[in-house]
Amino acid sequence: MMTDPIGDMLTRIRNAGRVGHNEVRCASSKLKEAVVRVLASEGFLIGYRTEAKGPYAELIIDLKYNATGGFIIDGMQRVSRPSCRVYKKSEDIPRVRNGLGMLVVSTSKGVMCDRDARASNLGGEVLCEVW
Repeated sequence: MMTDPIGDMLTRIRNAGRVGHNEVRCASSKLKEAVVRVLASEGFLIGYRTEAKGPYAELIIDLKYNATGGFIIDGMQRVSRPSCRVYKKSEDIPRVRNGLGMLVVSTSKGVMCDRDARASNLGGEVLCEVW
């Protein structure tokens, strides 16, 4: 049994990017797909797809590299953990790396980036930060 599946997915992405893999595979869930969708829409990933593998679905994440072959994501970390949840109001959502990074926030209207949450005046659980 895994305690923090989102943290595991972020670690898999970070490790695969550091060694130069083109894709990452992990077990699929609605929340994982929503987080990856936000990362892809913000330009940190190429895309993702799901594949049925037996009774379970598998999430396949395509990683993005720059022209020199470096991984686009310099760093990513889990903010809200199962042992310590972090919730922020829309006006209290911080900027990551002076606007160069982003937060992934789970709001009542779905999972979105910090800019969209502030613009929609929505707060929620801060899942992770990416820069």
